[in-house]
Amino acid sequence: MRRVFVDSGGWLSVVIKTDRYHTAGVAYYESLLAQRAHLITSDYVLDETITRLRYDVGHDAAKRFLELTQKAAEAGVLEIVFVDETVWNVAVPLFLQYADVRLSFTDCTSFVLIQQLGVQEVFGYDAHFGIVGASLHPSV
Repeated sequence: MRRVFVDSGGWLSVVIKTDRYHTAGVAYYESLLAQRAHLITSDYVLDETITRLRYDVGHDAAKRFLELTQKAAEAGVLEIVFVDETVWNVAVPLFLQYADVRLSFTDCTSFVLIQQLGVQEVFGYDAHFGIVGASLHPSV
């Protein structure tokens, strides 16, 4: 089964109609659903996405996104992985190591999860995922 890690950029491109990647994001997301890909994201990515939606688009958009992801998780389409102490302890040195690269701490936790889970594909637009050898989609 195809396993795809969904980054906040991927989520935002699907939800925000004015996002510059909206058309590509919606098409890619719909293709993943049609192919019954196993989508994976983290609680940190969801937090980042919900917060951005809240502040950039409004509470209603953040609420709709939260409901969407909860339903997807309940339906088995989306796996939400939670950052634990082990992930945190590996992410901290990564964050410190890449001081010259604009990475969020959430990015570093995602890198650790991608490696732990053996995921090769990321739905998002942040080229930094190449650091862990993940392919980034969709191509834009």
